[in-house]
Amino acid sequence: MYLGVLAVVFGLALVHARYVGHYSFTGTFRFGWTIAYAVLLALLAYGFGLPDVPRTRQAALGASVGAAFTGALAISLVQLFVGDALLPRFVVFGAAVLLPDWYRICIRMANGGRLRAEGRDRVVVVADPDDVAILLAELEGNPERPASIVTSLSTGEADSPDRPLEAAFDGTGASVLVLAAEAHDRPAIVSQAATLHAHGVRVRSLTLFYEEWLGKLPIAELERASMLFDIGEVHRTSYGRAKRMFDVPIALLGCVALALIVPVVWLANLATSRGPLLYRQPRVGRNGEVFTILKLRTMRPAGDETEGEWTAEGDPRVTPIGRLLRRTHLDELPQVINILRGELSIVGPRPEQPHYVADLEAKLPFYGLRHLVRPGLTGWAQVKFGYAGDATGALEKLQYDFWYLRHQSVGTDLRIVGRTIRSVFGSEGRGR
Repeated sequence: MYLGVLAVVFGLALVHARYVGHYSFTGTFRFGWTIAYAVLLALLAYGFGLPDVPRTRQAALGASVGAAFTGALAISLVQLFVGDALLPRFVVFGAAVLLPDWYRICIRMANGGRLRAEGRDRVVVVADPDDVAILLAELEGNPERPASIVTSLSTGEADSPDRPLEAAFDGTGASVLVLAAEAHDRPAIVSQAATLHAHGVRVRSLTLFYEEWLGKLPIAELERASMLFDIGEVHRTSYGRAKRMFDVPIALLGCVALALIVPVVWLANLATSRGPLLYRQPRVGRNGEVFTILKLRTMRPAGDETEGEWTAEGDPRVTPIGRLLRRTHLDELPQVINILRGELSIVGPRPEQPHYVADLEAKLPFYGLRHLVRPGLTGWAQVKFGYAGDATGALEKLQYDFWYLRHQSVGTDLRIVGRTIRSVFGSEGRGR
């Protein structure tokens, strides 16, 4: 897809230079701006979820046209601001016309690849029926890798001298065997799994399948797995230093954006909902230390996010400008100050209020493990699950937080930042 973007933009620029404007393309400032325009279009394509997020024809058309024409509008506004034709209209609008068709071709290829992957990763599960039902629902939702369950057996059914587990693979085309924890202690099941493995079947524990295919840890395994892995920030000092070196420059750039947006939000609040510009709230940070998180106020002063209340979707306390700030995530921008103070990182588990933490730690003894690392402005749970409006949602997000703790690395952090960009553009961060 990105090679197609480069081909279209540079192809149009070369045609204009040679046949329309009659100038040396590489010998003018337009060469650099052509590169910038191609990069902008590539970033917008990713931000709109291309090519793997849109699943329907309507979504594909909207994302393709939106990505291409947003790029044309952005570069046009830049040219208007500087008062110079940085790129010919032939290139700007030609790319906006040609690229949507290319994007839709890439979307069709991505969807085809997804369907082939579902056919390739056909799964046999040995687990309790309740665990199988949960796994089915997870695979229909938002998996990292598509797969389909072709059959399942309970531990008792698979634990037989008749070797029913091997029979379950005959004629099904299954290629993956998933074993729940209790199945690991049954010699008959382990023997069958070893035979299947020797014949090319991939064997995974339920925990590993959740990690690789779903990007989370299962609820039933959280307590068992809570200490059985290294945490990057705790056990690898080089990662902690690299993470901080990444955080500070990004936060400084965020401060520039904050300085630009504050006057606009202040004027909007003055017209629609007078009150303080910033909202301050205590949150639990690294090692359980409480700090004050900063946000642009999004609710009416008399009904701001009061302690003990989860903020609901469509909450009537949210102001009109607050709704826009929340939808674009700009209300979180003052947290760049928290990042510079060292209270937050760019990526990490999202910090919660102290009374929520006390409640969840009473219910989940291993919940405090997420406080071993610095919390984040964004995180894996945010891009995979979104907003948690109750304790059930918090437990769901905890499964993703544990996955992040287990896979902390610079590469994982960059992946989450990319998903966050998609979330800002409205595609929910759910593509790869």
